[in-house]
Amino acid sequence: MGSIAGVVDQVLDRTVAPGYSRIGYHLRRRQWSPLPDGALDGRVVLVTGGTSGLGLATVEACARLGATVHLLGRDRQRGESAARGVRRRVPNAEIVVEECDLGSLPAVAAFAQDFGARVPALHGLVHNAGLMADPRTETPEGHELTLSVHVLGPHLLTSLLVPVLVPGSRVLFVSSGGMYSQPLAVDDPEFREGEYSGVTAYARAKRMQVVLAEQWAERLADRDITVRAMHPGWADTPGVQRHLPRFRSLTRPILRTSEEGADTIVWLLAADHLEPPTGGFWHDRAVRPTHAFGRHQESAADRARFWTFCDDAVAAYVGEPA
Repeated sequence: MGSIAGVVDQVLDRTVAPGYSRIGYHLRRRQWSPLPDGALDGRVVLVTGGTSGLGLATVEACARLGATVHLLGRDRQRGESAARGVRRRVPNAEIVVEECDLGSLPAVAAFAQDFGARVPALHGLVHNAGLMADPRTETPEGHELTLSVHVLGPHLLTSLLVPVLVPGSRVLFVSSGGMYSQPLAVDDPEFREGEYSGVTAYARAKRMQVVLAEQWAERLADRDITVRAMHPGWADTPGVQRHLPRFRSLTRPILRTSEEGADTIVWLLAADHLEPPTGGFWHDRAVRPTHAFGRHQESAADRARFWTFCDDAVAAYVGEPA
């Protein structure tokens, strides 16, 4: 990216509204090269939360680029309906519908065991499934639901699928720019203290995803498995329509489409020779700061405590720490 374009890009990112909106997307895309046809030929990709929004846009884009895509959702009927739609738009699409509730650790463990037995080589794992729970809800295992879906379920799934992630494979956590508003909640990860807010719980979980992705990147680098986090900007997804109606009514003219929001997900799966080679928090095909204006920076000790918390939470389902 040229120096002038780079300055414009940074200004867009720091001022948030232009950069996160479709304005930023369309200004930046002028500097991008399209992915080549067949960029994902022969690769296998698993996309969680693939029945709508960013997940469905990712499924379709990966299918267009030649991947065999495993579309995972909580409801098989919704998954089959979403897959039929992709096949109508992409006649040669290879879509396999999977069913699993990412909020249930036993369900994640059972799914991973079955998936690993059926799929010996996985090239891309996209952690996109999400929700916004309000009031505070706990899973049968006793974990706050937002935490379980966004953090503990993906952590367990990654742990169990490492054996089938081939060298060169890519793991992506779909986070949110909302994570900038929250520190890493190591003292109360289950949000048991204070006044619960679904929006705050969501932002906390998105911060946790970014830290988790960085730690997985360190641990899997020697296997030539890259792990990154990204955020899609402000996209007009079903989740935004359902949970943030006021925000949507104010910003609707500048919201991105799901396809625009998913662009960086697909690019991170398919592009060659990315820098840095693993890690980073990405938006619109570039690495972004993980902390805004130096706020909410966590210590190395807090990061270690958080990893231990995640490992302890899923240990019963992996047999040993992840």
